[in-house]
Amino acid sequence: MNTSKRYTITAALPYTNGPIHIGHLAGVYVPADIYARYLRLTGHDVAFMCGSDEHGVPITIKAKKEGVSPQDIVDKYHAIIKKSFEDFGITFDNYSRTSAKIHHDTASEFFTTLYDKNEFVEEITEQLYDEEANQFLADRFVIGTCPKCGNEESYGDQCENCGTSHNATDLINPKSAITGNTPSLKQTKHWFLPLNKHEDFLKEWILKGHKKDWKPNVYGQCKSWIDDGLRPRAVTRDLDWGIPVPLEGAEGKVLYVWFDAPIGYISATKEWAERVGKDWEPYWKDKETKLVHFIGKDNIVFHCIIFPAMLKAEGSYILPDNVPANEFLNLEGKKLSTSKNWAVWLPDYLEDFPNQQDVLRYALTANAPESKDNDFTWKDFQARNNNELVAIFGNFINRVVVLTNKYYEGIVPTPSELSKVDEDTLAAIKAYPNVIASSIERYRFREASQELMNLARLGNKYLADEEPWKVIKVDEARTKTIMYVALQIASALATLSEPFLPFTSTKLKGILCYSTLDNQPSWEDISKVETLLPANHQIGKAELLFGKIEDNVIYSQLEKLENSKKANEIANKVAEPQKETISFEDFTKLDIRVGTILEAEKMPKAKKLLVLKVDTGIDIRTIVSGIADSFSADEVIGKKVTVLVNLAPRMLRGVESQGMILMTETPEEGLVFVNPDNNNVINGLKIS
Repeated sequence: MNTSKRYTITAALPYTNGPIHIGHLAGVYVPADIYARYLRLTGHDVAFMCGSDEHGVPITIKAKKEGVSPQDIVDKYHAIIKKSFEDFGITFDNYSRTSAKIHHDTASEFFTTLYDKNEFVEEITEQLYDEEANQFLADRFVIGTCPKCGNEESYGDQCENCGTSHNATDLINPKSAITGNTPSLKQTKHWFLPLNKHEDFLKEWILKGHKKDWKPNVYGQCKSWIDDGLRPRAVTRDLDWGIPVPLEGAEGKVLYVWFDAPIGYISATKEWAERVGKDWEPYWKDKETKLVHFIGKDNIVFHCIIFPAMLKAEGSYILPDNVPANEFLNLEGKKLSTSKNWAVWLPDYLEDFPNQQDVLRYALTANAPESKDNDFTWKDFQARNNNELVAIFGNFINRVVVLTNKYYEGIVPTPSELSKVDEDTLAAIKAYPNVIASSIERYRFREASQELMNLARLGNKYLADEEPWKVIKVDEARTKTIMYVALQIASALATLSEPFLPFTSTKLKGILCYSTLDNQPSWEDISKVETLLPANHQIGKAELLFGKIEDNVIYSQLEKLENSKKANEIANKVAEPQKETISFEDFTKLDIRVGTILEAEKMPKAKKLLVLKVDTGIDIRTIVSGIADSFSADEVIGKKVTVLVNLAPRMLRGVESQGMILMTETPEEGLVFVNPDNNNVINGLKIS
């Protein structure tokens, strides 16, 4: 067990330009919440801080796209994010926002302190400028080729493909994200944090210090940065959205979002301490406090190089003890993408799966991207629920509670003499708190979750081996002992599951009637005391902890995912350039008529093709159409359609197609027929 009693835990501030998705949860918020809940359960003083990151270019881009102000965007998404975190059970001690006055004041004061200590370098440099938009192109206002990995869609501050952080002027072939123009270079004044000045400190602290217990991906990325030589990093930007630089002559400039965002952890702590009547400083300035940052791998450089350099330069703050950054979570084999709407959004999940927060928490933890990128699939989600939560954990609890009510009217029986199996089982229970704690304290949450499940497996095996439903017929005293031991396992599960399955833990404690116990078992009690649930204690009736998830529910989610992706593609489709000009005589050559689909069948071994028989009013002809992805053969029969009848025939997979069905796409419905307003229109009616 840890000896330190005070912890400051931070979770990366989410951008308020959209809701939270499962990638955010798996990478940052679920592991951070498991850690915070565990520390509280084991008696530590915890300040778990987060908040909305409401500055930076993604906010302004979203505002421009929606035709509203940046403040409208942050107000909308801050409310959505905060509520979904609460509904999902993330136990932040404070969820703040960087638009709050306390944050503006804290960040401005931090900048001023460093400025007064001559920790900044003031430079006039050439920055990318969009002449048409009449503005400098900071960060995500510019897109170009990453100089490290060649990704052609790298942002001006960071490449999302390889995770490299860079300046906009480092990009190859940069383009303005506002107009698409090639930017020019224009002089502007900015303030830089000279990271090279702190290189020796960072080498000593990370490379020569005790940071080799950091995750290999974190340590390796830090070492790569330091080995490449650190360079000054601008901490101001030419933008109209953000915290104004608190200096004369800095009009029109704001603090770089990655300077102000990590200070948000400090301002959130101040806000919380003021609200609960505590002193915030020990959580950031007492060397006995352990500071832990939970982030994704794309934020490593900011939390391990830049923010520590800022804290060190200020002089009065502690440095992070650990930064357990996770890798990325993919979705159904593809990279999660908010811009392409390839994501499972937390508000949608909470609506589609009411009261099933723990199922997602467990699936994301059991498959956490702790050491490599992992893949979330809906089929794995279903299997984790049905084969583990239902069949192992839920099954054990249900059997224990049902049998206790059946045999003893819900009263914990008094055991008789313990057998060796009983003693071994009770001894095994005592080992689990330390085993799970060891995994959590090493940030191996996936491993810890499986140890919890092993305790439930122990319970199932004990019942299966001892068979109380058979023993009750021949040895009532032995049956009481078996059920007593099984109930001790159930009680241990109620407490030890709390960091991982908090809603389940609460429900299980309710079934076991914890509220009527004189002493509710603590995490440490499980390791020490002989009895967790005493004899003669009354428990409640059985309730299912988890419900089976059927195939149709999973198919519905997969269909929803594909439909949202298609709708997004249509909504963001750029209009194709105009084709070569034709004469009116060319247009009059087109013979477009109303027809009715009489027959339809799927073309064998072709995913997208339907073979149609169409009554065009002048004949019945065969037309091959690539619409099978959107329509089944049965649902198109009888449809009125618009047909180009004088298109030259063409062989498609051995079938001659004698025309073309006219289609279009809408964001709401995807592919749709271009058909007459009135379905009573006769076949053969000419449209052109």
